[in-house]
Amino acid sequence: MNKQNILIVIAPALLLTVLCLPLAASAWGGAAVGDNPFFSAYGTPFDTPPFDRIQLAHFKPAVLEGMKRQQAEIDAIVASLKAPTFENTVVALDSSGQMLGEVGNIFYSLLSAATSQEMQDLASELAPLLSAHQDNIALNEKLFARVKAVHDRRARLKLDDVQRYLLENTYKGFVRSGALLDAERKERLREINREHSLLALKFSDNVLAETNSSFIVIDSKDDLAGLPDGVVAEAAETAKAMNMDGKWVFTAQKTSWIPFLQYSPRRDLRQALFACFFMRGDRDNDKDNKAVLQRLMVLRQERARLLGYATPADYYIEPRMAGTPARVDAFLRQLWTPALARARAERGEMQKIIDQEGGGFRIEPWDWWHYAEKLRKAKYDLDDSALRPYFMLENVQQGMFTLAERLWGLRFVERKDIPVYHPDVRVAEVRDRDGSLLGILYMDFFPRDNKQGGAWSGAFRGTFYRDGKRVVPFATLVGNFTKPTPGTPSLLSLDEVSTSFHEFGHALNTLFTDSRYRSNFAPQDSVELPSQMMEHWVLEPEMLKLYARHYQTGEVIPAELVEKIRNSSLFNQGFETVEFLASCFLDMAWHQLESALNVNVTRFEKQVMDGIGLIPEILPRWKSTYFTHIHGGYEAGYYSYIWSEQLDCDAFEAFKETSLFDRRTAESFRRNILARLGTEDAMTLYKRFRGREPRIEPLLKKRGLL
Repeated sequence: MNKQNILIVIAPALLLTVLCLPLAASAWGGAAVGDNPFFSAYGTPFDTPPFDRIQLAHFKPAVLEGMKRQQAEIDAIVASLKAPTFENTVVALDSSGQMLGEVGNIFYSLLSAATSQEMQDLASELAPLLSAHQDNIALNEKLFARVKAVHDRRARLKLDDVQRYLLENTYKGFVRSGALLDAERKERLREINREHSLLALKFSDNVLAETNSSFIVIDSKDDLAGLPDGVVAEAAETAKAMNMDGKWVFTAQKTSWIPFLQYSPRRDLRQALFACFFMRGDRDNDKDNKAVLQRLMVLRQERARLLGYATPADYYIEPRMAGTPARVDAFLRQLWTPALARARAERGEMQKIIDQEGGGFRIEPWDWWHYAEKLRKAKYDLDDSALRPYFMLENVQQGMFTLAERLWGLRFVERKDIPVYHPDVRVAEVRDRDGSLLGILYMDFFPRDNKQGGAWSGAFRGTFYRDGKRVVPFATLVGNFTKPTPGTPSLLSLDEVSTSFHEFGHALNTLFTDSRYRSNFAPQDSVELPSQMMEHWVLEPEMLKLYARHYQTGEVIPAELVEKIRNSSLFNQGFETVEFLASCFLDMAWHQLESALNVNVTRFEKQVMDGIGLIPEILPRWKSTYFTHIHGGYEAGYYSYIWSEQLDCDAFEAFKETSLFDRRTAESFRRNILARLGTEDAMTLYKRFRGREPRIEPLLKKRGLL
């Protein structure tokens, strides 16, 4: 997912969007500013970031200098005596802030993947400075007057589709950032933006702190009954890293708590560990996020009203494909009713198992994974531990590369001479079919206590053209996948395999992007199309033969096991769709509130869940107090995943109609979607690829909702 990314493309997008990745704690120390690598040529292969020389002390001076340089560029645009034109105003604005953008991308990337208290403190120090700098551009009356002058004459200008899209979105960006407000309202908007930037950081920092401090410790081997050897070994390694040799620690990381809930017969321990996950930010301690969330929503509501919108949802959704909250709500409800019916049926099947075993209790949320695994074993003779040996991380990585080679002729060459921010990170040079350099890919797969949870993809540098030459991007693929243990490599679950292909899709989007300009205006509800598209190949039998091999014997995954996987493809889809949609409704409810001033977070969340009829055995995938998406680029936008899924399910049908690796179809997808998304209207681009608008039936079929 394009998660929590603080990609700083300040002038063009007129937004401070967030994208987060990280840097090894051991790399941070006192650094002489005179040696600051940001102020000179890097001298690295392909001009990649010199992580072996970057120190924490380098960032603040570089950010300050970047702001100074960009402000000088803005001043030059404004001071020009020439009449405003597309080139001397819109393109000049788009080209401004390159130093700040590059330093910001690196800093905020490093903030998520290898943070420290010192780095978080610096982020809090920089947030109001960057917010003020952004506002100085967005609220610059003379700059806006020049942009407006070009926009007013747009019908008479000989602009192509990409130029028109840039001009229109640049103008709208100013308006949506407050350019039309009077002086008093502009000043209040500045105050809101400043406070909001600090609170969004605090929310994320609190979630990370709560994740790291939430775990259970097992002292007795008897309490490990039923757990696969790999799960036990990883828990022992976690305990060892926490100076608890001889014990086993299970944490709030998905790679730890989900396998425990799947296999442990100890219901009391399942409940305790599940609470470690779902109570994050809701413990009434110094990391509690309820007051932070409430204040963030109050600020968003005030900002929306200042800008002329009824609610934050109206503001955030306006530039997206959906267009209005009402259209989002209608789309979600179209899926909710059949998904909830399926989840109720799944609940009944699992309750039957509990009753047959003489359990004597009603199923609860911490029981679902356990009995779902039993049900899958009973119905399909399939369990997660039997599959993992065929999905060694290195084989999955090679599978992604092989798929890209089959579709587009890409070649991935490992580079060990490119500096990295942590020893876990792997780097590949990516070559196009003609041998030209497409970009660099950084891969960071394993969890760390200084790394945000989840998985995401971003960039240390995006692509654009300088002096007519394409500047290659540096894409990132970051996850928190199952770690290797002594004697056993990293063996992934099917969910982790899909996630890796998903983030690889985002990375391909970054690598393939081919735009004359730095600005990218991809609607939030379209950005998951490239990533979710790649997931469709994961379990195709023809694809599995290329990468799913037993880590010990090298045996290709047996046909009968593939058949079991396909037969179980709709298993637990009710649960997965319902827990996801519940979070979508929660996100939308928060952003459709007219006032959050006196809202009790716990009661409000329950009211929303009761209102949609969520069954008590399922909790929303993201509860309010750790819902980081909606403070990191997905505000009123968590629905984007399933909106994009309508696109990717329909798009993949184009390959089913031809062949799985059809290069003509792949080239069309690259040319119209991967290379251009964000440079023209998203639906126009989709119709160029597919020849029509997307149909919802493939999505309903995939999720078993037809």
